Amino acid sequence: MKTIWNLLALIGLLVVVGTGYGLYKAWPTLSELRPALAKFEPGTFDPKFTEVYLDFAKNLMESMDPGIAMTWSVPVKEGIGVEEVKDSLKSIATERNFLFVGEAPFYKQVEAITGKPYRHISFLSFCDAEVGKMMADYRDAYTGFMPCRIAVVEDKQGKLWLHAMNLDFMIHGGRELPAELKKEAIRVRNVIREMMNRAAVGDF
Repeated sequence: MKTIWNLLALIGLLVVVGTGYGLYKAWPTLSELRPALAKFEPGTFDPKFTEVYLDFAKNLMESMDPGIAMTWSVPVKEGIGVEEVKDSLKSIATERNFLFVGEAPFYKQVEAITGKPYRHISFLSFCDAEVGKMMADYRDAYTGFMPCRIAVVEDKQGKLWLHAMNLDFMIHGGRELPAELKKEAIRVRNVIREMMNRAAVGDF
């Protein structure tokens, strides 16, 4: 019995020492965060704030890659070619009153530099100018999300994928957006998801 008590006492001591050391190491960072924490108002965050970051944490732990965790990725159905996918994306964009801004054929730039063939990687840009204006008027930094981009990528095994930045971080990842802006941002988000999902199966 005495041995068990001694063991428990040792474990308790290690926990105390470990906690103290952790606080010692973290104190400089906590001190830097103090001004921000003083302004912290939980009630101002978007209702889906916690859900978005829990999903991100789950994806990050599974992939161990922040790029994967912050990206929507949709595999393209076998038998559907690059040009068919692009035409589908453009067609659905037109259907949803999205402007096709242009395409950046990244693979051609790589081939021009290296002089060697490269797998297909291109970036298609789309925009809803009215929503873009609302975003820019609300916060200049949001222009960094514009225009909406969908990457058409042939992976190293030759399979086609569609990738796009997860817009949920912009919409739900902080202070709740003004009602009208939030509604339009969610609409844009849903259109991008629809474009990816439909184009991936060859739907026009």
